[in-house]
Amino acid sequence: MSPLQALIADVPQTGRVCWIGVRPESRADMLELEAVEARREAGLTGDHARPGARNARQVTLIQWEHLAVISSLLGRTVNQPILAQDLRRNLVVSGINLFSLKGRRFRVGQAILETTGWCQPCARLEQRLGPGTFQAVRGHGGITARVIESGIIRLNDELRVEPLGPHGYASFHPG
Repeated sequence: MSPLQALIADVPQTGRVCWIGVRPESRADMLELEAVEARREAGLTGDHARPGARNARQVTLIQWEHLAVISSLLGRTVNQPILAQDLRRNLVVSGINLFSLKGRRFRVGQAILETTGWCQPCARLEQRLGPGTFQAVRGHGGITARVIESGIIRLNDELRVEPLGPHGYASFHPG
């Protein structure tokens, strides 16, 4: 393993869940929760995401720290910040760079998720939050993931990266 590969593989930070939300229907308002069940290959209970192994967007995550960045880029004041439910992501996590989870499996609460891609902004965000939202969210929209192992996710649960396997691939040990 090269020095750069070693740096990429080592993620000493842990995150913390600071907000949970689901969308009962595609364009419905987000419902804020204290806990949610993550179901293997099906996403979060109560969320409209399409189930199945092919759906790479079963769960969406965004960094808490990016909410302030997006608010700033939109010129929002302290009295009008962008809120977690405004960006329509399922989990808001603080304390870890979500981009460090690229190609990785991670445990959040009792569940194990696997990163499937970046969560790009959509045109509807611009309609909902006003001009400039699409550009403000670009690069700050978080990640998408699928559920590998079912479990309950609660507010304040820890997010920890699963160790890589011997060949640099995400390892998975059911249990």
